[in-house]
Amino acid sequence: MIKTGILNPQINSLISRVRHTNTLVVADRGFPFWPEIETVDISLVDDLPTVAQVLQALRSNFVVGRAWMAREFIKSNTPRTRSVFAEALHGIEVKYEPHVQFKRRVPLAIGLIRTGDTIQYANIILESA
Repeated sequence: MIKTGILNPQINSLISRVRHTNTLVVADRGFPFWPEIETVDISLVDDLPTVAQVLQALRSNFVVGRAWMAREFIKSNTPRTRSVFAEALHGIEVKYEPHVQFKRRVPLAIGLIRTGDTIQYANIILESA
């Protein structure tokens, strides 16, 4: 029995298949379904869990080289929200691009973890180092 770290078996299975330069998406509750990639939906209620919480949990088991987010995230959110994400992404190169371009990267990912997050454009693509 696993005692620490990620307890969810589907997420453990998903991250164990991510290799160097593969990507993993962590998305908010409204993010579209992508039939071409495996989705692990862990949304429970609004904002439980959040993208930032999942990112913090993943970082102990997943080495992130860089990340992508929608440029619209910056314009649509408060300094406090941006600070929470900056802290969760500390030490990771983050590239901001238009949301339409961001979504074009999604089908290339190994999988997607859908959260209950309600923050606008709170979606992240993580690239394994």
